[in-house]
Amino acid sequence: MGSAAASIFRADGLGMSVPIARVLAPQIDFSVLRKELSLPGGDEYPEPARREAEAAAAVALPPVDRTGIPLVTVDPPTSRDLDQALHLARRGSGYVVRYAIADVASYVRPGGALEAETWRRGQTVYLPDGRVPLHPPVLSEGAASLLPDGDRAAVLWTIELDARGETTSVGLERATVRSRAKLDYAGLQRALDEGSAPEAVTLLPEIGALLAARAAERGAVDLRLPEQEVEREGNGWRLVLRAPLAVEEHNAQISLLTGRAAARIMLDGGIGLLRTMPPPRAETVEALHSTARALGLDWPAGAPLPPVDPADPRGAAFLDQAAEMLRGAAYTAFDGTPPELTGHGGVGAPYAHVTAPLRRLADRYATEVCLALHEGRPVPDWARAALPKLPAAMAATDKVAGAAARGAVALAEAVLLADRVGETFDAAVLDVDDKRPGGTVAIDDPAVVARCSGTLPLGERVRVRLVEAEPRTRTVKFVREE
Repeated sequence: MGSAAASIFRADGLGMSVPIARVLAPQIDFSVLRKELSLPGGDEYPEPARREAEAAAAVALPPVDRTGIPLVTVDPPTSRDLDQALHLARRGSGYVVRYAIADVASYVRPGGALEAETWRRGQTVYLPDGRVPLHPPVLSEGAASLLPDGDRAAVLWTIELDARGETTSVGLERATVRSRAKLDYAGLQRALDEGSAPEAVTLLPEIGALLAARAAERGAVDLRLPEQEVEREGNGWRLVLRAPLAVEEHNAQISLLTGRAAARIMLDGGIGLLRTMPPPRAETVEALHSTARALGLDWPAGAPLPPVDPADPRGAAFLDQAAEMLRGAAYTAFDGTPPELTGHGGVGAPYAHVTAPLRRLADRYATEVCLALHEGRPVPDWARAALPKLPAAMAATDKVAGAAARGAVALAEAVLLADRVGETFDAAVLDVDDKRPGGTVAIDDPAVVARCSGTLPLGERVRVRLVEAEPRTRTVKFVREE
């Protein structure tokens, strides 16, 4: 789904938006998606791969000791596969960002059974009733995860910034690190607002805002789209649209900063794996300007996207349309001459995935390339040989992960509304069809985004009637009440 259907958010009196949610019946069988997508069970690893993972859990840690850096992790509260830990500090008039990334390559032997199984899986796939991890939990939720329960192997990025947030130097090394705390987004947001956050992340809003400002100058497309999610609540489930917290946006800027540094190293070294996206087509931008004018939004030509309130139907509709600017993302490998397209339209610069190796296959190899280039040594043969095969492998696994996420939401929507066919709901119009009456609407409660027939005014509120909700086909349809 992924639509900007934020009309279901209500103000809580504190200037924030909180999701309205409804508990679903507990009998939602998500196993149908596992069968449909041929997903393995979460712990169904071939015995040779399992043995390799268990043996690798006892691997010796790097001799470089950086355990004195008081790193912390920031993740969803239930996560245990922790890829990143950070520490932020001032240095003169600028800043120093230390970003430790789980050193998965130290645990996965090239050419072994575990490596082969990770290629089969490609990435961690998330479903409401559990994940299908890329690596066995003994690694992904244990020895390789940056949990605050002991020393861990990591690739430590040290990125210095000037007072404007521009990168002045980049260093990386294999090192032993130790996280001091496992923070979650909501808790950290409260702590930052109250002035009680750990010292390691007190500068996160300041640095994040600087990096976002520089991204806007580069023409990056930054859309704060609410995420439609299915969450467990007690013995049942609830469906929500959740707007990102400010701290999530700031934290994402640190990851983007690191990905930009990685891309620069690989482009300078003449070998690597980029995450690319073409800039928006001129006709797409012009169509979005037309939408802005129709919605009464002030967006001068050549200016960054206008700030909009996703809780307002007009803002939600604009964000939904703006998502068309973020199309065509791909992995692009090169060895020698750089590819014709090196940039990423959403980032406004060359960019690479290196910050989530526990959950994403490509990051392990891209990181190894960066380490070799930074240290002035040849890229290992096993990493070089993998690069041309990774774009196809990642495209395939991205397709599966996307289908799992969309399917879970669609199933929850249909189950939730199955006994409410014929009822009417308040809704916001997010999108309208070009050639026939109809489009996409978001109803207020529960948080459902679905097709609707009839004449729909973009960015306005309407009454709609539910005419179909079928769990077997995961279909929900509305018609506008005239």
